[in-house]
Amino acid sequence: MTGDDLDGTPAAMGPGLRAARERRGATLAGVSRATGISPSTLSRIETGRRKPTLEVVLRLAKEYGVSLDELAGTAPAAAPVAEPRTSAPPRFGDDKAVLPLTRYVGGLHAHKHVLPAVEDPPVRPRQVSHEGYEWLCVLYGRLWLALGDQDLVLAAGEVAEFDTRTPHGLANAGPGGPVEYLVLFGPQGERPRPRTRPARA
Repeated sequence: MTGDDLDGTPAAMGPGLRAARERRGATLAGVSRATGISPSTLSRIETGRRKPTLEVVLRLAKEYGVSLDELAGTAPAAAPVAEPRTSAPPRFGDDKAVLPLTRYVGGLHAHKHVLPAVEDPPVRPRQVSHEGYEWLCVLYGRLWLALGDQDLVLAAGEVAEFDTRTPHGLANAGPGGPVEYLVLFGPQGERPRPRTRPARA
């Protein structure tokens, strides 16, 4: 790694820090209470608007249980594991899996989220609100989107977009398997801009 790479590493850790927090199901307020770092500072770091100090990065890495290499995207790639041939979707354990699809700082961030299968009827998702704009598309399963006072159940192929200042929460809509969905998140209100219109039937 060159000196230029090292200089840019802290600023480039924002998406990795956000993904690590989401994998733990932690909120900015919860991380703030655990680390003593204000929620506004955490938010600016995650969105690339503030370069974290080494002390802050070390504190967050300890809180999330990840290495600095993982946050910087320099950890050696794991050896591929052969997957059994099956028509069922992949399982990701008991907790939500968040797979970052972008590594750059600023602009739209893309993630793939996987919610595990549930056995009991779900309760209404806990809602959060923050700056930004989100677009999501369900790939598999049924996703419960609690958006303000609305309760929407999205099936595979369905899309929702919303201002994240509106209280929102997501959950597996019920028994039957996991839920997989893609998220595009614009931390400063960026959103997808369609350039074509669907053809009329």
